[in-house]
Order: sequence, then structure tokens, then C-alpha cells
Amino acid sequence: MKRIGMLTSGGDCQALNATMRGIVKGVCNALDEVELYGFEEGYKGLIYGNYRMLTPRDFSGILTKGGTILGSSRQPFKMMRVPDENGLDKVEAMKHTYHKLRLDCLVILGGNGTQKTANLLREEGLNILHMPKTIDNDIYGTDMTFGFQSAVDIATQCIDCIHTTAASHGRVFIVEVMGHKVGQLTLHAGIAGGADIILIPEIPYNIDSICKAIEARNKQKKGFTILAVAEGAIPKERAEMSKKELKKFMENYKYPAVSYEIADQLTQRLGTEVRVTVPGHTQRGGSPCPYDRVLSTRLGAAAAQAIVDDAYGYMIGIVNGECKRIPLEESAGKLKFVDPNSSIISEAKMIGISFGD
Repeated sequence: MKRIGMLTSGGDCQALNATMRGIVKGVCNALDEVELYGFEEGYKGLIYGNYRMLTPRDFSGILTKGGTILGSSRQPFKMMRVPDENGLDKVEAMKHTYHKLRLDCLVILGGNGTQKTANLLREEGLNILHMPKTIDNDIYGTDMTFGFQSAVDIATQCIDCIHTTAASHGRVFIVEVMGHKVGQLTLHAGIAGGADIILIPEIPYNIDSICKAIEARNKQKKGFTILAVAEGAIPKERAEMSKKELKKFMENYKYPAVSYEIADQLTQRLGTEVRVTVPGHTQRGGSPCPYDRVLSTRLGAAAAQAIVDDAYGYMIGIVNGECKRIPLEESAGKLKFVDPNSSIISEAKMIGISFGD
């Protein structure tokens, strides 16, 4: 008998259910006796013992279903060693639940913060597998995360729709794409959607350079300009500040987001109408795209094989097109940033896309 626990933690994305389905189908196809426990609302369910028994039937028909059938919540890693309001030791509580159910392993689906806690539990002696989930594609050690391509599709569709209204009115449009620290999503959606200017956290921008790019398009009679701007885009002068200086600056920041600051600056400098569109959480919603369905199924099957092999302490990632077991200690706590000197950036610049640098 294999007793397997599963939980989904952090922000939801389109292919969580598809990945769990791949794991369960793989395990049940390989083993005769399996017990499945689903923890509700992520680590919160593991901490407080909120779980439910699952059967293979629970995973039927969910390949195309977005969100997560187990529910999710954010439990910051930095708070995991801090007792809750009742003095409960969260780490010890999670270990207690694991051992109480006599689990053989715990499969954790989530992003960077989730992965750090997964590695903590590994260090505490639990059998852990981590599945790399995030629309940001920023997890170190895997070429791709599930949820990313689906989010790219949605952000790209938003930029596509903006094209027609921008062209009709001859305006400057800013589409704000998710991504506070890493610009993978904005970069790929910006290129796919034909954005003229792409601003990402890894390449601090200069507002003068943005103005020059827009003026150059106007001289060419282009008529409109579309900017794909990451939530975490930052001007060069603020990128050079210390964390303390930046925190103090942001205390009096008057804009709801950097996109609105850029819009205000462009209006003042160029005297042009600028509109901001924020697709927001729609980028994490809806059905997973075919690419993510395939990726999630493959990763799920690879995780099932690891369970059959009793191989734990790994993230199941994709490297050079193949599913790989990446040791958690090598991946946890690291972010995969966009390299400003990478070929995709130089290729985008070659076709005239400005990065505001």
C-alpha cells in the first residue's frame, strides 16, 4: 500500500488539476494499492489536518479544468517557523499530520515560496516531491513551469485585442502583465502580441528612451504604440537605490502601479493620449492550453515513476525536453531571471522592439 498526500499552494494556475491527474493516473496504473489524501487550501490543510480521502474518480475529467480541486492559499515561507496566533508550531504540526496518516510521500505543487517550504520539510525528514507551478516560469532548474504558456496565451490575446482599438484611435496603449520580479511572461507575451516596447524588471528603463521609441514610430507614420509592461518594471534611477531607499520612496508613491506612472510621464512629455489595460488575474484563470496539458501530463507521469521508485527529495522538472529529477536543495530559494544578454532579447531588439534601456 502506497499512501500519497498532495497539496497545491500559492497562487492558482491553469494546469494544477492536469498535473495532479497525471500523477494519480500514473501511480494507479503502476501500483495495485494506493491511498490518496488531498490537503485543502495548501499548507494550511497540512498544518491543521484538513484533508479528504480521494479516489481516481476525483481526477477524472479535470484535464481541462483550471484552478485546483484541492483549493490553495498563500503561506509565506518566512512565517513557517513563526508560531500561529495560538502558539502552534507549524512545522511540527505538518510533520505530525504526515506521520499520523502514515504517508509514504507528499507531492507539493507550487512556485518558489512553496518550494522553499517543500525543501524545509525534506530537511525535516519527510519524503517530498515538488512540481514546478507558476505563470512566471521563474523556478530555477527547470526549463518550463506548467501554467506559464497558458498565461502567455491570455496576455497575448489581450495585446491582440488592444491592437485594433489602438490602431483605430492612434493612441499609446500600455498592457500591464503579471510579473513582479521576473519578466518571462511579459517578454513572451510582448513578442507574441507584437508589442513595440517591452519593459521587464531585469532591464531597468529610461523614460527618455521610451519617448524616443514612440517618437520614432510617429515619424514613420505608425500611428500607435503598444507597451507590454511587467508589474515589476523599474526605472534605472530606482533600480540603483538600496532596498532601504526604495522602501522609503515607495511609502509616498502616488500611483497604483508603475504602468500608470509611465502613462502619466508619457502624457506630460509627448502630449499624447495614453491608456492602461490590466488583464490582472485573468492571466491565471481559465482552461490550460494544449501545451500545458501535455507538459503537466508528462511531469505527472514522471512524478508517479519517482513514487514507484521511492525516489524523493526532488523537483520534477523539464530539461532539454526531457523530464528530470532535480534535487530540491539545488533549486529551492533560487529564481530564474531573464538574462538581458540572452539571444531572445537581442533577437527582439533586432526586429525593432525597444526595452527602454
